[in-house]
Amino acid sequence: MKLRDYLFEIATKIPKYEAVRRGWSRTAQPLTLTFSVTAACQSRCKTCNIGNVYLANPRIAKDNLSLEEIEKTFKSLGHIYFFNVSGGEPFMRKDLAEIIRLACIHLKPRLIHIPTNALAPKFIGKTTRKILEYMGEHLPASVPISIKPSIDGIGAMHDYVRGIDGNFEKLEKTIDVLLEIRRENPRLHVDLGTVISNLNIHHLDDIEDWVHARGIESYRHEIAEQRAEFHNLGDPITPPPEVYEELTGRFKNMVIQNIKNKAFLTRTTEAVRVTYYEIAVEILKQKRQVSPCYGGISNIHLNYNGEIWPCCVLGGEQALGRVRDTNYDMQSILRSVQAKKARKYIADGNCACPLANQWLNNVLLTPRHMMKALYTLFFRFPFAKADDKYRRAHRVVDPKDVKVHIGETSPRSAIVMRKLGTIPDAEQVELPVVTND
Repeated sequence: MKLRDYLFEIATKIPKYEAVRRGWSRTAQPLTLTFSVTAACQSRCKTCNIGNVYLANPRIAKDNLSLEEIEKTFKSLGHIYFFNVSGGEPFMRKDLAEIIRLACIHLKPRLIHIPTNALAPKFIGKTTRKILEYMGEHLPASVPISIKPSIDGIGAMHDYVRGIDGNFEKLEKTIDVLLEIRRENPRLHVDLGTVISNLNIHHLDDIEDWVHARGIESYRHEIAEQRAEFHNLGDPITPPPEVYEELTGRFKNMVIQNIKNKAFLTRTTEAVRVTYYEIAVEILKQKRQVSPCYGGISNIHLNYNGEIWPCCVLGGEQALGRVRDTNYDMQSILRSVQAKKARKYIADGNCACPLANQWLNNVLLTPRHMMKALYTLFFRFPFAKADDKYRRAHRVVDPKDVKVHIGETSPRSAIVMRKLGTIPDAEQVELPVVTND
């Protein structure tokens, strides 16, 4: 995000969004549209059941919005700042590049982001090249796209968490393909992302070492959540607040150690992200919104079947409406009584979650959070020293030298210790005893 964008696209919307949140105004144009482009996913992740639901009933993907329906919806919505693609697995839509083309034409975003499970390296590469071609035709060169493969462990540990044998090998191939394209077209940014869950919290050092060795420009993580979108309500996957606080402390320490040589834009982004991590910890501890949430106002979520959600955590329980019921008129949905009720539900504090996509926006829209981010940018980053409590010797390693043991032989257990109280007894959780020595 550039300073000019913040001043003219984001900060100017703060009074309007607050008026909508308080019920004084009917609607405002969102900053972010997240679009779950398909219900299809071939993964069997232990932190998300979208793949399991799809594989049990592949017919549900037939309810995906068509390109014609998508175009009508995008056209009625108009310009948004951030277009965030979601799924299922986005690259399971063979027409994904065409969806991005329609977004470029009608939404005119300033940022585009696509995550992937990295199970189809060749198709991901082919589609990414086509997307970049469309972006070159319809958007200024200053508009970037980030593609973020998921990494939840190294080697067999990643395959275990993701539920697919051989996933890690395909992840490596996908990274190679994307980095090659990145060298040809700097508009592309290659990120990696980890979902921190009770399954992999003891393997994060291994992941971080491997990511640094691969030369990835941006590495993100977010906490595993129970979401309606993921069909995982009730699954014991979220680490306790004190554990997540320890993990984010280590992560912030690594940011400080490595921030000096980063570009100003990257340092700004990291300052906002550090602020978000601190807020996420407080939300988990206090189990409430620690500041106003603008879900359903600054951010909206378009599901694959045309249902509009305030966010992917609440999902259809607080749906704003369906585009198929309104002749694809997004503005009428945002002005509807149903949308007003959903926004009031959130404003009244009936929910509290650390959803990264939403709370990064909440940081940008809350002056006191932005003051903290600016303090981090101009004072903590330049002058702070790494905290000895979290200091870990940063070493340059070859990715092939990072070894991970899974199961009973692991120096870092693949599941959380029983004393944390987040899962049943360890012996009740089946884990493979695997080593890749």
